[in-house]
Amino acid sequence: MNFELFISSRIRSKKDTSFSRPIILISIAGISLGVMVMLISVAVLKGFQFQIRDKVAGFGGHIQISGFSSNLSLEPEPVNLSDIRMAEISRLNNVSAVQAFGLKAGILKTTDQIHGVVLKGVDSSYRWDFFKEKLISGQLPDIKGVNPSDEMLISKKIAQLLHLKVGDDLRMYFIAENLTRGRKFVISGIYSTGLAEFDEMYVLGDIRHIRKLNGWAENQASGVEILVSDFSKLDETTNEVYELTGYELNAQTIKQLYPQIFDWVEIQDVNVIIILILMVLVSAITIISTLLILILEHTRNIGLLKALGASNASIRRIFIMASLYIAFYGLLWGNLLGLGLICFQSETGFLPLPEESYFMSSVPVSIGWFEIIAINVGVMIISTLLMLIPSMIVRFISPVRALRFE
Repeated sequence: MNFELFISSRIRSKKDTSFSRPIILISIAGISLGVMVMLISVAVLKGFQFQIRDKVAGFGGHIQISGFSSNLSLEPEPVNLSDIRMAEISRLNNVSAVQAFGLKAGILKTTDQIHGVVLKGVDSSYRWDFFKEKLISGQLPDIKGVNPSDEMLISKKIAQLLHLKVGDDLRMYFIAENLTRGRKFVISGIYSTGLAEFDEMYVLGDIRHIRKLNGWAENQASGVEILVSDFSKLDETTNEVYELTGYELNAQTIKQLYPQIFDWVEIQDVNVIIILILMVLVSAITIISTLLILILEHTRNIGLLKALGASNASIRRIFIMASLYIAFYGLLWGNLLGLGLICFQSETGFLPLPEESYFMSSVPVSIGWFEIIAINVGVMIISTLLMLIPSMIVRFISPVRALRFE
């Protein structure tokens, strides 16, 4: 063991009863708290982004192809599925599903209540993965039969407003060709996503009802939804899809269709960046303060080492090694506590949220190895660089004065 490492280990020895020992423990605790807060902040931000993204995509897919005149209309003009090269789109690398849908605005009516909704019609190829996860009672509509299915999936919000339950009959009225037409449905299941704006609006059923009401052909629909495997490549995939669609069709991402929701999520990035900067500053100031205290307390030892021939660089390395020890254990405990709390929240949903305001009932958390490594490496690099500032004081300590220092 070289003498620098040996002396550094004595300075931070657990058996040390000097004034600096509790300061070292407080410093470790401070860095641990900072790292824990950074990990939790990033995990919550990522959790919000993933949850909101997946919920919105569950209602409209990651990419939508529709007519240019449709926009966000509740009664979009139909498109011919033969004009959409669905087979070619489905073969794109990042595409996991391509499915047609139909939209038709209508009114749900019970004995004493009415509520305006949009019937989203789907066919037998529709992927129900999202709604299967959000299903709270009943079952998903069975629309694989030869005849149009009368089964309908409604939200918990609508069920509460209209006092409905699984198995109840439900009448829905539509305007078609300036006439009011009614259809009788049976509630097969009830879902809840927490997105009040969508839960209050959408019910799901068989697209064949919409085609019949609007007089559409079998190859006509309101549009096509596309699901992607890797959301980070969404823009790239959208460009590929756009190149395969005709000039009269438009391909838009969910970010373009619902900018207000994603803008709200992006605002949270600023808050997290501020928290990260503050926590890094707190950790850096803690390291600097501790290092100054260590140097001050061991001034006589510094003078003795200089008198014995130790260079300023060697003495600086002694105290930097001691500080790196503090930073290492601060990071260790910060990771253990932070990741432990993140895992606990992920498994139990212990911390609740008002669902009507945040679109989810508990604090969502999600964090990957990249974020964990980036936080740890960033804190260590910044701390190490800032350690050089107080360590420069060593060069101004005179051996004669230091030996007289009390």
